[in-house]
Amino acid sequence: MRHHRALTAELAKLDISLIQWDALRHLHENPEASLHDLAQLTFQSDQAFGTLATRMINRGLIERIPGPGRAIRHRLTEHGQELQKEGAKLVTKVAAASLSPLTEAELTKFDEILTKLLTH
Repeated sequence: MRHHRALTAELAKLDISLIQWDALRHLHENPEASLHDLAQLTFQSDQAFGTLATRMINRGLIERIPGPGRAIRHRLTEHGQELQKEGAKLVTKVAAASLSPLTEAELTKFDEILTKLLTH
């Protein structure tokens, strides 16, 4: 919870929420993703992500573009790209602060444990 609050406070400096930054991050990693794909990546329903996408479009962070057939795709605007990059720096800073109490050996072991969990 402390980590989440720190992220929220840092991203507020960019006038974006953690949920918005997460959407920008996933769209950066998955250019021209569909609304459904982005909803799944961000653990939201299609309807919830559609509402979020509309707000982000209105703020000039993302835009809708035609896809194959009737599909609608999304991509970052220049402003959205800037916020994604600046937000990534803040997220890295918060993550580093969160992990700072660990020694190098503990970080290595932590990485091993997470890798084991994710590959299981």
